[in-house]
Amino acid sequence: MTSIMVLNGPNLGRLGSREPEIYGSQTLADIELGLRGMLPADVSLDFRQSDDEATLIGWLHEAADARSPVIFNPAAFTHYSYALRDACQIVTDAGVPVIEVHLSNPHARESFRHTSVISGSVLGVIAGFGERSYQLALTQILTLLERH
Repeated sequence: MTSIMVLNGPNLGRLGSREPEIYGSQTLADIELGLRGMLPADVSLDFRQSDDEATLIGWLHEAADARSPVIFNPAAFTHYSYALRDACQIVTDAGVPVIEVHLSNPHARESFRHTSVISGSVLGVIAGFGERSYQLALTQILTLLERH
């Protein structure tokens, strides 16, 4: 059975109450439930959230070792965590897809959010579609899995 990791960075555990005008009213649990409803029987979802950079790095290493595709919302770490960028590169160098997702469109927000240090180390980026960003990423990973 293939397992897809969905990794979520800092403050995403506060979705539903944190700036709903930007991030929407859904909780992270709501997003997870929606993704689980999209899964074929032979694919599982490993959905995690941490506010800790080191924990996220460890999970990315785990994904590389297990060859688990990753949907990754690095949240605020997007803009400055070269350690997470390098961990994503380890996953992609192992031939495993990583897709960066964002609920909002960082390019339509404050200028400090316009740069992602993560993007250059992942297969692609989907941003600005709320929970649909995650769904689009899952659809793409499922498509990639069908090709292999």
